[in-house]
Amino acid sequence: MVDGPAAKKQKKDAGYVLYYWPGIPGRGEYVRLAFEYAGVPYSENLDAKTLVPTLHDASKIGFPPHFAPPALKLPSGKVISQTPAILNHIAPILGLAGAKGKEERSSVNQLVLTALDLCNETHDVHHPIASELYYEDQKETALDRAKNYRENRLPKFLNHFQAVLASNPEGESNGGSYLIGSRTTTADLVLFHVLDGVEFAFPKRVAAIKATGKYDNIFTLKERIQNEKGIKEYIESGRRGKFSLGLFRHYPELDGDE
Repeated sequence: MVDGPAAKKQKKDAGYVLYYWPGIPGRGEYVRLAFEYAGVPYSENLDAKTLVPTLHDASKIGFPPHFAPPALKLPSGKVISQTPAILNHIAPILGLAGAKGKEERSSVNQLVLTALDLCNETHDVHHPIASELYYEDQKETALDRAKNYRENRLPKFLNHFQAVLASNPEGESNGGSYLIGSRTTTADLVLFHVLDGVEFAFPKRVAAIKATGKYDNIFTLKERIQNEKGIKEYIESGRRGKFSLGLFRHYPELDGDE
């Protein structure tokens, strides 16, 4: 957590503005979680009509223009986009980049990118052909993609993160629920949200995975994050958007407990 004089100055002078779509957690949620955990204020621009035209227009948003939200306006007025780029920028500012300098920060970013890969693969289960098409237009392909995801892709990612947690040199002293060192980083927060989304989308499969006991460290991390100061209050406030028709979607026919 950010504390002390630096945090007080941040809270007083913060001018962070998150540009994102209204109504869904989406990729903007990864940025929100970082600010909520750190207790640093931010505001949001959720105007669906002006969002993309603004981000695409350098005369409105500054150089360079941006491909897609989320984007974050910094206190300086500079705007940056791409979820991992935003998180890598704000992580050291918010005290979420690890405790051992630039190399550890890079390891945190590496794990953020891998967790976001899992996010993307989960999304692509229900939209395996094209994001522009409705789910119903690609349902048959989604059924095949879901089977491979449940049996192969999801376990592969979980095996990796379980290995990261189990091999953390500080794991024996911190309960084995921190990806890097013994403090929460953006990697922990991103993995928490991805796991939450996967469990929403595939409740039967996740229940079966939990029952094996093979990934206890991962689910301990999820429980730890959702009960930590900042995140717990954010969830209980009702401000955290619910999963629906965004990145993580629950279609019963795509789920299974094999």
